[in-house]
Amino acid sequence: MTKQDDSHAVNIPYPTRRYAWFVVGVLILASLIAFIDRQVVAIVVEPMKVDLDISDTEIGWLYGVFAIFYAAAALPIAAAADKRSRKHIIAIGIFFWSLMTMACGLTRGYWEVFLARIGVGVGEATLSPSTTSLIGDYFPRDDIPLALSIFQIGPIAGSGVAFIIGGLVLGIVQSAEPLVLPIVGTLVPWQQTFLYVGAPGIVLAFFFLGIREPVRRPSPTAADDGSQGMAELIAFYRTHARTLTLHHLGFVSLVLTGYAFVFWSVTFLVRIHGEPAAEASTTFGWIFLIFGPLGPVFVAWIARRLSARGHGDANITAGMIGGLLTLPAVLLLQLAPDAFWAYVLYAPALLAVNSPFGIAAGALPVITPPHLRARVAAVYMLAGSTGMMFGPPLAGAFNDHLFPGPDGVRYSMITMTSIFGLIGVVLLWFARKPYAQSLTLTSDMEADAVEETVPATVSP
Repeated sequence: MTKQDDSHAVNIPYPTRRYAWFVVGVLILASLIAFIDRQVVAIVVEPMKVDLDISDTEIGWLYGVFAIFYAAAALPIAAAADKRSRKHIIAIGIFFWSLMTMACGLTRGYWEVFLARIGVGVGEATLSPSTTSLIGDYFPRDDIPLALSIFQIGPIAGSGVAFIIGGLVLGIVQSAEPLVLPIVGTLVPWQQTFLYVGAPGIVLAFFFLGIREPVRRPSPTAADDGSQGMAELIAFYRTHARTLTLHHLGFVSLVLTGYAFVFWSVTFLVRIHGEPAAEASTTFGWIFLIFGPLGPVFVAWIARRLSARGHGDANITAGMIGGLLTLPAVLLLQLAPDAFWAYVLYAPALLAVNSPFGIAAGALPVITPPHLRARVAAVYMLAGSTGMMFGPPLAGAFNDHLFPGPDGVRYSMITMTSIFGLIGVVLLWFARKPYAQSLTLTSDMEADAVEETVPATVSP
């Protein structure tokens, strides 16, 4: 590409804001379905334990194995997303993870469910890196954190809807006639729940093919030969090592706390407060749906206010504030005297627990060259998946071994939040200054690169 061509590419106009936000809306719907399929296993813990004769730790690993393969698939998928059609990658992913969710309902043993959950993880790994890359080409730099924070409404609302729909479906199928399929045979209620919640994604996969792929923006800091290899990604991480290490580890600690908390919440209501599983799931889901999405929006608003006042560390500081709110909110909930007060206290707890995660993703593209955004998002997914991987099974192991008995889930949550929530807040505190330095460095490098590509104007 010549300098003149490069100058033209750098100034490619963005799509209309209306269409850009429409695409964000469709991506929110995709992530909503992804989280329904991801979270449904948390709704059917008790019936699965009985039918499959497994422990809390084994149940937790049904989420953990999802996270392992979700992370393992992220980097190769992200490399493809940095070069190929992102809408096609997402559409294939939606179709595959929905199919694997339905497969969970057709299984007969623990290891069959385990393998199907691997497929769900691989399919869902397509969404986050491709979305980060898409949004980076739909919005100007200053709007990217807000757009990605709004996108996080999908996963959060998806979790709420998962518990609502899962609870409703579980309640319906528990009182309905058994479902008998040819070859497969009779499906018990928890199996039917997987089958029904997985089906809508098949339809969405075909709808997603109609989305317009935006013009891919070349990076003014990319190598002249177009190289987009692993060496460039490693060089970027070396340049911003302190920023990215503290960002990833800080938010991962909060992810671990959040996923453990959400995964075991229905079980907490069943075991501690004697609520029926279907009722607990539905009520918890409505609270999640109403209050959970407010967290990322609130934190994104804080970040924009801080940024407008000239704080280069605005994105990290806002995420740290979300982590600080999580600690007292989750711990106070564990002291609820009855189910009514538990439901009341879930409102601030779910707002706080979900608040850091939109800005966690949104903080990265603004310090990352466009041609590396999908892969940096994938590396963060790889790091963040350790929170998903170990949060639910670690809490399950605490339930089984450290705090056995019906009340154990309460003390497991107190322990997990006190340790990992506090670690996350401290790490983000130390990430503030290096993040501001990285933002300045990236902005200066891109400004210099753009200046070099624009031909000088010669006076007549």
